[in-house]
Amino acid sequence: MSNDYEDLLSMDALNDRIAILEDNIRQLIEQAAAASGEQNESRIADRINQQNDELDRLLKIRDSRQKK
Repeated sequence: MSNDYEDLLSMDALNDRIAILEDNIRQLIEQAAAASGEQNESRIADRINQQNDELDRLLKIRDSRQKK
């Protein structure tokens, strides 16, 4: 998803996406705890990092909007 699209999201939609990402991360952490095998753990860790990166980006967008 591009930053241009996210700039068009309403604050409610942005908060919804943030909540979804937070829930995804929680679920991935639970999967990681139950996963066995290095390949599974690595794949889940990559997804957690990806979700965290997107979450950080959306939080920055929200924070910048709240400061305006």
